[in-house]
Amino acid sequence: MKKTILFFLLVFLALSLSNLYAKEAIILYTGQTHAMLYTCNCPIGQDGGVARRSTLVKELRKEYPDLLLLDCGSFTAGGLMDEYTQNSRLDMQRSEINLKAMELMRYDAVGVGPDEFNFGKDFFLKNARKTNPAFLDANLDSDKVAPYIIKETGGVKIGIIGLTNLEPGRKSEGLKINPSKSIGKLVSRLKKQGVEVIAVLSTLGEKEDLKLISQVKGIDILFIGYNPVKVDLQTKVGSTFLLRPVWQGRALGKLTLEVKDGKLLNCKIEQIKLSDKFSDDPGIKAILPRCYSDANCKKEGLVGSCQNPGESKSNCTFTKANKVSLLVISAKDCVICNAGPVLGSLKRQFPGITAEYVYLPEARARKLINDLSIKGLPAYILGREIEKEKNFGRIKDNLELKGNSYLLKPQASGIAYFFDRQAQKGSFDLFLSLFEKDTDKLLKATKEFKPTLHFLAVEKGAGFDAQKGVVETEEYLRAVCVQKYYPEKFWDYLICRSKNVNSSRWEDCLGQSNTLKVKTCFKGPEGANLLKKNISLNKELEIMSGPTYLLDNREIFSSRGVPDKEELRKTIKR
Repeated sequence: MKKTILFFLLVFLALSLSNLYAKEAIILYTGQTHAMLYTCNCPIGQDGGVARRSTLVKELRKEYPDLLLLDCGSFTAGGLMDEYTQNSRLDMQRSEINLKAMELMRYDAVGVGPDEFNFGKDFFLKNARKTNPAFLDANLDSDKVAPYIIKETGGVKIGIIGLTNLEPGRKSEGLKINPSKSIGKLVSRLKKQGVEVIAVLSTLGEKEDLKLISQVKGIDILFIGYNPVKVDLQTKVGSTFLLRPVWQGRALGKLTLEVKDGKLLNCKIEQIKLSDKFSDDPGIKAILPRCYSDANCKKEGLVGSCQNPGESKSNCTFTKANKVSLLVISAKDCVICNAGPVLGSLKRQFPGITAEYVYLPEARARKLINDLSIKGLPAYILGREIEKEKNFGRIKDNLELKGNSYLLKPQASGIAYFFDRQAQKGSFDLFLSLFEKDTDKLLKATKEFKPTLHFLAVEKGAGFDAQKGVVETEEYLRAVCVQKYYPEKFWDYLICRSKNVNSSRWEDCLGQSNTLKVKTCFKGPEGANLLKKNISLNKELEIMSGPTYLLDNREIFSSRGVPDKEELRKTIKR
């Protein structure tokens, strides 16, 4: 009797202790791979490839044996987003090999996207029938595709739902797409079955994704699998975590879920780059043809050619690359001048390029700048022998003939350094639009550095113009007037407005301040003069997009979205 009581006490204690701690579940995910089998043909960091991915998955499975492996759609070749598309025969073959690789990696489930129907309904259904991953789509009327599955990992019961948009129905005659109006009921049903976390593999499109989570409560994680080529790989809207995979499978997403009392507490995301530190999995490598195109045949300093592309007997042949001279002009005091990406891109097309560098304030650099009328650095000067290269036609429009050499046009190479501008140590200018997504976050991230703000507008006739027209120019006229009369409230006002810039209630962002001064200012010549002064530097530097940054009145760079605060601090303070 005592032993029985002791046993139940121990069980009760174990259950009680388990409830004190969050359970941990691991999900690995990809999406928007477009059947990219090999490493990317990138100028820097040739990441990716299914053989490397398989090696990493196997390593992680040793640590987390019951992890889930998911793909949120667009794993098929072809279409507008496939950089390596060739023809239907090779694209179909590449898609089937990609699915075979996913089968060997033991994917648990894949979301269905419009690209999965690039080759018609029959091709899709044939592959949905024969591969191991569960094909998920609650909107597709087919017995080969399930609306959802339930999986358990780390002691956490996870319901995985697939959703696609109407595009597959337009691509494939006879395909029935029924946009489900009962996702809320499906979520409720899964919860009643003891599911603790609801994950959606969505190819609806981000606008519809946001609409979905606003209407359906209980979706914990939503993977955005349709054209999610963005920097911010994780955001949170309400109680739903939105996750975006890395395009082309160049990294594997690792998601760590913390679940307690049947609720998702947190999602920790890690993007693991599939760099050359991961070897190729021999099992995956064995099913891959040697190449599908010349882009898969890469060797330093050699020109590769793919023979019999896509076939088992495909092979790469290499010939010595012709020498092409490249002179790079930069400046010794330029912190952000980085010729690496442009040089890498040129080498990818012209493997025989040999680069030589010359720096300001050297006399040779100054003479070249004057002779070739160069306005910004780095500058790239190519020898005329490039005319004989087969890829010359690809970049010809981006080159300007200057005597016996070609200058790469600034719009193709970018400018990082205005050498003829007077240096102003410590100055920092930020060019931005209040109508871009996450502008409030951008302002919060840069506020401590006290940049001078310039709005992205231009003079037009007697007035102004901007991307959103009159609505945007009036916003900027008000903003410069607020800056003049209420400078202490200027930043908070802009942050407030950018959160809801389409609202007409701009006065609410000024609090108890007297708005009459601002109204009088922005409707008259005073506001116009203030805005002309605000945007004069835009015109001088020909800046048309943002966020763009100017340091010390000389060094210029941009960011995609909100910059990393610590990286920005290092750049500014160097």
